[in-house]
Amino acid sequence: MLRNYLVIALRNLGRNQVYSFINVFGLAVGMATSVLILLWVQDERSYDAFHRHADRTYRVLVNFRSGGSSTYESTQSPLAGAALKEIPEVHSAVRLTTAEEKLFTFGDQAFTEKRGLYVDPSFFEVFDVSFLKGNARTALPDTRSVVITQSVARKYFGNGNALGQVIRVGNAHDYRVTGVVKDFPANTHLQFDCFFSFQAFREMGYDLDNDWGNYNYFTYLLLRENVSAGAVAPKLSAILQRRAEKGEPQPTALLQPLQSIHLDTDSDGRADTQTIDIFTVVAGLILLIACINYVNLATARATQRAKEVGVRKVIGANRSQLVGQFLGESAIVFGLALGLALLLIGWLIPLYNDVSGKELAFNLTDRSVWSVLLLTGATTLLVAGGYPALLLSSFQPLKVMKGNYLPAGGNATFRRGLVVAQFTFSTALVIGTLVIGKQLRYIQQKKLGYDRENVFAVTIQGDIGRHLRAAKGELLQQPGIVGATVASGNLLRVYSSSVPDWEGRAPNVNVVMNQLSVDGDFLRVFNVEMAQGRGFSPDRADSNAYVLNEEAVRQMGMKDPVGKRFTFHGVPGTIIGVTRNFHFQSVHEKIEPFVFFQSPGWVYQFFIKTTGKETQRAVAGAEKVWKRFNPAYPFEYTFLDETFDQMYRTDQRTGKLFDAFALVAILISCLGLFGLVTYTAETRTREIGIRKVLGASVASITAMLSKDFLRLVLLANVIAWPLAWWAMNQWLADFAYRIDVGWWPFALAGGAALVIALLTVGYQAIKAAMANPVKSLRTE
Repeated sequence: MLRNYLVIALRNLGRNQVYSFINVFGLAVGMATSVLILLWVQDERSYDAFHRHADRTYRVLVNFRSGGSSTYESTQSPLAGAALKEIPEVHSAVRLTTAEEKLFTFGDQAFTEKRGLYVDPSFFEVFDVSFLKGNARTALPDTRSVVITQSVARKYFGNGNALGQVIRVGNAHDYRVTGVVKDFPANTHLQFDCFFSFQAFREMGYDLDNDWGNYNYFTYLLLRENVSAGAVAPKLSAILQRRAEKGEPQPTALLQPLQSIHLDTDSDGRADTQTIDIFTVVAGLILLIACINYVNLATARATQRAKEVGVRKVIGANRSQLVGQFLGESAIVFGLALGLALLLIGWLIPLYNDVSGKELAFNLTDRSVWSVLLLTGATTLLVAGGYPALLLSSFQPLKVMKGNYLPAGGNATFRRGLVVAQFTFSTALVIGTLVIGKQLRYIQQKKLGYDRENVFAVTIQGDIGRHLRAAKGELLQQPGIVGATVASGNLLRVYSSSVPDWEGRAPNVNVVMNQLSVDGDFLRVFNVEMAQGRGFSPDRADSNAYVLNEEAVRQMGMKDPVGKRFTFHGVPGTIIGVTRNFHFQSVHEKIEPFVFFQSPGWVYQFFIKTTGKETQRAVAGAEKVWKRFNPAYPFEYTFLDETFDQMYRTDQRTGKLFDAFALVAILISCLGLFGLVTYTAETRTREIGIRKVLGASVASITAMLSKDFLRLVLLANVIAWPLAWWAMNQWLADFAYRIDVGWWPFALAGGAALVIALLTVGYQAIKAAMANPVKSLRTE
């Protein structure tokens, strides 16, 4: 019996090669695309899941609701110790903050390490860090010790033992290597190579135990087992509120689960939860489109197998046997499609990784890969094979013998509905692609409120920090350089914030401000537009002067701020100017309060502006000046345009992936449409021949065969437009500054769908219309 079913199935595949190809190739492309998308989704959702205590680890956020609601990822340094001491549900607490770039020297090896982190020793208890040399208990015993990753150890020491070796850091201090750990995997938000003791900040003059006004550190808590975040957050809030100054609004603590940080943080290289959900839906839609192809062709060709079903039922076959037979035939098609899909995935995965920025590996021994394959495969087999099997097995023998083949549901109306569904999904994806592209262009072209073009940054290290004025003077004499300035950080990556005091401050108003220490030329070099007052001047004594942005003034509730008293970090001064609002974070985020001030001892970045016409000469001139003042340090620079592009790299990759997915959806839909038109032409061969004999033109026959399908595509557009409008507005809601969707993406997508459908249908229709009518009549 099984052998008979297998032989019949293979004969059917061989007899109908065009339809077999469409079914196998369409299912293969649909499955391959869905698997690639789901592997991407799985990777995004797996961030930080490898930590043993991931389900009990949280990052502390602080929310302020005065002058506007703002939530900050950074906290005060004393919070970790207070939480550990005052909240019994807290098992461990760890503070960390990023380190500035540091020059590491060992022998004749010298490299700038950019991914350093200051941590408490408890870091190695809260997070899973695999020690290859040393251990968590003896890591970072003092402020002159460092833990490095395996890749950093190889860079300096080759295959030798790095433990106990001494590295010169910053040409100033010797650090002893007290541990070597495995490189962190790609799916973690903690991407660092070097770990220093958090206590080093004491030597820098910071009060780590009592400074509750400085929000410059990240705090993570490991809760005890069976303790909920909801039970701890109010106690953390109470700690913050007890330390708040009298009359200040009360901050609220929030606990962010470790595994949600990657998706909920506006940082490079991450997607957001909404994008993950959209991609999951897209994977399902593409798979559904491929399944619809199979169902459509199988049900359309059901009449050719009606008599076979009738005969089998007459000689005793029951419905379950017929269902099994037809499911088996579907399984053969599915098996061929799956094999082809695996080949496509293996071939496409390098290109897919390049476009998506991932390091996905398609390893058939990986359980997670098999889970995605089984989910996709089982869904395809049940959806694509189930309905045709039930339909074919439902034929009644008596009706079949009389020529009445089709039961309810197997008629042309059902197939038309499937065609409409296919093109609805495909058109919606094309609209999404156009809207995403338009939003990305808007982001890249949006005025930031300052001029970032033709500016490159160099991290201040070594001796040049003591000769900034002389170095700036020499830089300005180099060809191609029109400006030079210094600051405590990059204007595109501002992480530090604190709480100020000011003249006329209401008791219930508290504003956390992002901050940047700059010199007198900064605002001019970056062409930051002033709304009131003036910027800093190198010719004036502005050491106790402050410049705020408009959002800071708005949240402070201050009118006529210029000349008013303002105190920051305990240093009283005067507001001398207010800038227009400018974007110092991603355009995803609303502009927040910002303050500029001057603190000559707190500058870490040189910014050098070129004419844009002699860029290479400008860079060479800057390198010449750097080597004169800093011969021991390598000259490394980054253009701000590159930094800006990195901020939106994930959005750009999302747009490219959507382009590819929309193209795949259209391709699969057109394959199915081509198959249906071909079958329709075959079933109407005699009618076409008679019409030609009676004088019908090729154009009229082509129109007859095409019009019904084009109406279906038009109906699909009408359905797709409101669905796409809703979905795209949901996606755009994630942007603080966004485009209006407008009408043209819908018109363009609809027009493109109609043109592609017309070409697909028209080709086969013209071919059928031009056939010799004598041959057409002979087929009957």
